[in-house]
Parts: sequence; C-alpha cells; structure tokens
Amino acid sequence: MLRMTISSESLSAFIRSSIDAGFLADVAQAAMTFIIIFAVLLLFKKQALTRLDCLARRTPLRVGCVVTGAFQGIGMPFFIVVALFASVQHMALSPTLDTIIRGAFLIVLIAEIIQVSEKVIVYFLSNNLSRGKEQKQVSAVISVIVKILLWSVGLLLVLSNLGFNVNSLIASLGIGGIAISLALQNILSDIFSSFSIVMDKPFEEGDFVMVGEHSGTVKHIGLKTTRIQALQGEEIIISNNELTSTRIRNFKKLQQRRIVFSVNVAYGTPAAKLKSIPKMLKEVVSAEKKAKFDRAHLKEFGDFSLNYEVVYYILDNDYSVYMDVQQRINLAILKAFEKEGITIPFPTQTLHVAQAA
Repeated sequence: MLRMTISSESLSAFIRSSIDAGFLADVAQAAMTFIIIFAVLLLFKKQALTRLDCLARRTPLRVGCVVTGAFQGIGMPFFIVVALFASVQHMALSPTLDTIIRGAFLIVLIAEIIQVSEKVIVYFLSNNLSRGKEQKQVSAVISVIVKILLWSVGLLLVLSNLGFNVNSLIASLGIGGIAISLALQNILSDIFSSFSIVMDKPFEEGDFVMVGEHSGTVKHIGLKTTRIQALQGEEIIISNNELTSTRIRNFKKLQQRRIVFSVNVAYGTPAAKLKSIPKMLKEVVSAEKKAKFDRAHLKEFGDFSLNYEVVYYILDNDYSVYMDVQQRINLAILKAFEKEGITIPFPTQTLHVAQAA
C-alpha cells in the first residue's frame, strides 16, 4: 500500500513538473492559431478565389481561369498541414516531430505548386497544338516529361530542406542522365524533332511535300518517323531528325504557281505575224479564269525555230488543275496558230553539199 502511494505521488509530481502553465499556454495559442489560419484559408478559397475566377472569365486570357481553377481544387489536407505548420512555429518541439511537420508542409506545398504548373502547361499545349492524333501523342509525352522534371526538382527541394545532403544524389542523376541520353541519342533526337514539327507545323497530314529527291503526300507524323505516300504509290519513311535538318518544299501552302513555257514558230514566218504572236498568247492565257498572264516575248533565235517565252501564274495549288489549264492553253495556241497560218516546226537540219569543180 505504501509503495502504491509513493508511485502515485511520484507520477503526479512528474506530470505537474512536465505540464506547467507555460506549456499549456503554448498549446492553447497553437490551437487558436490553427483555427484562425484554417478558417482564413477556407474563407479565401470560397470567397476570394471565386471572385478572382469570375474576374478571370471576363478577360480574354483564359490562363487566369486555369490558375484559379487549379487553386480551387486544393483539398482539406493542404489547409490542415499549412495551418498546423504555422501554428507550431513558436513552440519548442522535439527534432523528430519538427522534421515530420516541416516535411509534411513542404510535400503538400510543392505538390500543389506542381499541380498548378501542370495545368498551366497542359493549357498552353492544348492551345498551341491542334486536336489531331499526333498532336495528342506529343502533348502526352511532353506532359509526362514535365511531370518527371517537376517531381524530381520537388523531391530534391524537400530532401534539401529536411537537412539531407543532395549533392551526391544530384551528381548521380547527372551522370545517369548523360549515360541515358548518349544511349538514346538518336531516338531522343527524333522525338524532339517531332515536337518541333508539331509545334512549328512546317507541314501537316495531307500536305504535298518535296524532301530532297522524294515527293509525296504526308500520311502520318509519328514520334520517331514521318510517312510519305509517293506519287508512284510506295510509302517513304523518313526520320523526323532528317526532316528537320533538310529543306522541305510544302506545295499545300502554295498560293499561286509560276509557269514558264516556250512556243516555237518556223523561220520564214512574216514579221507582221511574229509581232502579233505575243498578243495572241496573252489572249489565250487570259481566257483562263485560274490563270494570270504575266508576259510573252520573242526570246531567242533557235537552231531551227524562233522561240517565244510565255510566263503566267496558276491561281491554284492543285497540280491536276495546273495540268488541265496548261492543256487548254496548248490546244488554244494550236487553234490560233492554225487560224493565222503560223507553223510550229519540228527539229530539222539542212545539209548543203558543194560539188567540186
């Protein structure tokens, strides 16, 4: 009985010495601070962010709505951890408990910053890229890369603020990144080239392009290669890195095509008719609705003919339309020359033989 009395008195003395008035005051102050900060954060979310969202919707820039929408998605765990971290700053906590609270605060803070950054990046990607299959693939790859980079930086920041030495970890990541980039150099080069193609849009699916000696219609733009359907029917597969490193002629973006062709007439044609030929050629070309006449001149004295050069513009980027127009122009020239009695010669040679005396 005596032993139990002594133990009870010792325990009571220990509790009284541990929980003094100063400690209870700190706890009370921390609890009050927690309630106030938590209430202010909730009020800010419900009132201020709502008004900011309404204001952002009235502006032409939609990025404001994206940012406010991202902040409105912040959950209760974030508010609780932030309020707890702020409320215990004046208290002398144990190192372990202080590390846990500070680590939780850094994790939720960086996680929310990363989520907001992700939404802003996805917004800009969706605005700059069209809704095609290739554009969605590129957007997904960029989103994954951005997430990996953001979370890697966030993890390093958390570890660094918790007192860990991250220098060796950063060095290891740098060496590993260099090794991976060297091993995947060609693949990564093609992938980043596909980003350039999708973002800059030098050509799109359905465009008729000429790459070096190859020409055809673009059928598919992938992450590594682009497929072109040639005029002969075969499929040409070209790496994206090669496409971005060479000159590409995109005929779909052609607004008008400059056409130069020659018309030959026979020697011996009267000078009066030779003088009237440019006017005749102008009338023939101008009769076509999709052709804009530029000039027609007697250019040179050929080996067996007098050569006229005709220049006009076809107001269509379709090659078939150009060929149809050129065919009608050729037939109209033949008809006009036939009416005027102008002869188009074929290659001839005259051989003069002199007899010896």
